[in-house]
Amino acid sequence: MIYNNEAMKHRMMLFALSASKSLAQKVAQGLHVPLAKVEITQFADGELMVRSLDSVRDANVYVIQSTSTPATQHLMELLVFVDSLKRGSAHEINVVIPYYGYARQDRIARPREPITAKLVADLLTAAGVNRVVTIDIHTSQIQGFFSIPVDTLSALPLMAQSLRLQLDQEKIALKDVTVISPDHGSILRGRDLATLLPGSQLGLIDKRRPEPNVAEVMALVGEVKNKTVVVIDDIIDTAGTMIGAIEILKKHQAKSIWVCATHAVFSLDAVQQLTRLGLKRILVSDTIDHPAMLGIEKISIAPMLIKVIDHLEKGLPLTPIYEDYNVY
Repeated sequence: MIYNNEAMKHRMMLFALSASKSLAQKVAQGLHVPLAKVEITQFADGELMVRSLDSVRDANVYVIQSTSTPATQHLMELLVFVDSLKRGSAHEINVVIPYYGYARQDRIARPREPITAKLVADLLTAAGVNRVVTIDIHTSQIQGFFSIPVDTLSALPLMAQSLRLQLDQEKIALKDVTVISPDHGSILRGRDLATLLPGSQLGLIDKRRPEPNVAEVMALVGEVKNKTVVVIDDIIDTAGTMIGAIEILKKHQAKSIWVCATHAVFSLDAVQQLTRLGLKRILVSDTIDHPAMLGIEKISIAPMLIKVIDHLEKGLPLTPIYEDYNVY
């Protein structure tokens, strides 16, 4: 029997689960492939059943799902669907998690705390995931929690491009810009953004967190007086960290304050609190699907995901994409 190698090539299928439908649609359009159909059923007791309505046998499957609010339900939805794909004989299961939830619990900070970032990595691997693609994961060491390939990208270059365009429009020189990290955990992210805004200064806010979602600002390191200040973080959740940073920056006479974050979790009344502070700009990405919000600007990470999936399907190296979209 003679086999046709071209005919044996694994077809690609792209799925969107309930947390990332808008982003997945942009990716599907960029790849010129339709989104495959998914059936999600929730039983009376809250249990989930998720399955593809099309055959996935011998297909390279890509599933886009952020584990955002409600984090546990979206994570469970993803795990159930991956199990169904494995049992449906998918050739390869690639999970795109733009926002990787549970990542902030990445170490034992106090006695008897869990390391949920590792737990989620184990769950995904056990369910049958072959590869994970994510954006601005909370800490880089989480990649080491996996025994499967993990590709991480950063939204910082896209944000830097958007910032530079507006700074140029407003005739603000980069030497008059200070990039501020709102806590020690974001100092590398702040340094990377300052590198992408050559000539800008770098500063840090010393913060303590006595308990989850509660932040206490202690001190400011760096020059912000009469400067355009860009505060950069990976996540805005309740906005406590960001609000504390903004308050101390105002006390030190910052000329204007711009806020950037990749993941707009926006719990409780975070949006209302931020938008009434008189900030020059609030810029986030679309890793988390939110309706249009007054005063919040969005950039899309879809172009990065399109390139990654295209390279994976063609067997091309991802290094050129990292050079375009990652910060080292």
